[in-house]
Amino acid sequence: MSAAWIPVFFLGVCLLLLPESAGSEGAVPIAITCFTRGLDIRKEKADVLCPGGCALEEFSVFGNIVYASVSSICGAAVHRGVISNSGGPVRIYSLPGRENYSSVAANGIQSQTLSRWSASFTVTKGKSGTQEATGQAVSTAHPSTGKRLKKTSEKKTGNKDCKADIAFLIDGSFNIGQRRFNLQKNFVGKVALMLGIGTEGPHVGLVQASEHPKIEFYLKNFTSAKDVLFAIKEVGFRGGNSNTGKALKHTAQKFFTADTGVRKGIPKVVVVFIDGWPSDDIEEAGIVAREFGVNVFIVSVAKPIPEELGMVQDVAFVDKAVCRNNGFFSYHMPNWFGTTKYVKPLVQKLCTHEQMMCSKTCYNSVNIAFLIDGSSSVGDSNFRLMLEFVSNIAKTFEISDIGAKIAAVQFTYDQRTEFSFTDYSTKENVLAVIRNIRYMSGGTATGDAISFTVRNVFGPVRDSPNKNFLVIVTDGQSYDDVRGPAAAAHDAGITIFSVGVAWAPLDDLKDMASKPKESHAFFTREFTGLEPIVSDVIRGICRDFLESQQ
Repeated sequence: MSAAWIPVFFLGVCLLLLPESAGSEGAVPIAITCFTRGLDIRKEKADVLCPGGCALEEFSVFGNIVYASVSSICGAAVHRGVISNSGGPVRIYSLPGRENYSSVAANGIQSQTLSRWSASFTVTKGKSGTQEATGQAVSTAHPSTGKRLKKTSEKKTGNKDCKADIAFLIDGSFNIGQRRFNLQKNFVGKVALMLGIGTEGPHVGLVQASEHPKIEFYLKNFTSAKDVLFAIKEVGFRGGNSNTGKALKHTAQKFFTADTGVRKGIPKVVVVFIDGWPSDDIEEAGIVAREFGVNVFIVSVAKPIPEELGMVQDVAFVDKAVCRNNGFFSYHMPNWFGTTKYVKPLVQKLCTHEQMMCSKTCYNSVNIAFLIDGSSSVGDSNFRLMLEFVSNIAKTFEISDIGAKIAAVQFTYDQRTEFSFTDYSTKENVLAVIRNIRYMSGGTATGDAISFTVRNVFGPVRDSPNKNFLVIVTDGQSYDDVRGPAAAAHDAGITIFSVGVAWAPLDDLKDMASKPKESHAFFTREFTGLEPIVSDVIRGICRDFLESQQ
């Protein structure tokens, strides 16, 4: 028998030997809710009554046989097979805390891992007659009013204006020491509390950097600020060298996965706390993090003094590790004392989603080319409305040298590249150039224009990691075939949205559009009708981007 199983084995034997009646004669079971946790029952042994109909996917359970006290009692009872989802009596036994609660799937519940917790419990069947014998069970919960329920619901939901998946990478090295380590934990707890953690708000996890990195808890483990604060408090000091680079690389590669709770379309953030300086190379880890779409923030405390600079591998380690060296992703505190005033400014940064340039989202990971009809039937005033339509789409995206890229081609019988993907890397410049596009006037050869754009605009960026989109805006029938060139564009991985105005034939629009045709082809009789289509195209681009990431 392996040593790891000995404690669990003997625990099971001891529980089997416990007499069922011990201390339970005449005991009144405590009526609990689906979410009552082991730590809410402050007795060495207690009989409780679980309700029926609890949603299995909402149970929070850590461990197997022996459960961390932060686990739902009823969830643990269902997981162990003591009761079914219809509820029933359960006996709970308090146990000491332990290291490494395991993850096991049983009875429809997937329990979660937890590296350490200060208290545990296990469960056995309660007396079968208890439920009938006691009549109305006593509840530990206070009666709820409508107002209280609303407040609880809001807390559970969290701050919807601050959606982010955040890993706090704390310093657990001898550099910081036990005392400052505890001050660091207090600061992280204050930040977590102000973020507004909840099911629809920010989710957080914790990694400790020391000789070897250790993931203390994942994004999916806790979705309430109260539980996160408990978990932070339980984290123990590890010591060793401050191998921050090693820990950052490990976090970028292992922490943000679907299995550990990362959400699609939500910015991924690592907040790295460094007391002094890292013992290893952090630049390479920063590159890896950017490749994985992770926004790295560095919170530096107590910068090295001149006498210590000789011990630092790279004095510019902050600038090389952050997502972008623009001042936004770096934050400095002089020491760990009186840090409350630094909490709010850091939280505001973490909730500023439009600045999260390293997250791979539909807003910063796309190449969008606009193919604009400049034929004689459009007219100068309507051409201005078309340019306004193009601008309103373009300004939604995070245009930069590492973000979204925009290009534009105007066509009649001829084609003119107004600007390519690599010409402008700021939103201000792109919008200014669009406003100044001159109206060509002439015939309509949309097919040739599509082929020209695929070859000359998308060709140079064929190896780009961004997803490619082409938005065609036209007001009439093409004099050439559009189906062949559009099919070639689709084969090249380019998603086409076709937008027709006035005399544009619906058949041409559908022939050019990507599938499903009904969500990629749009038509309006008037040029003023282009404005409502802006949001449809933006939503379509984001939908297609998300589907391409699955």
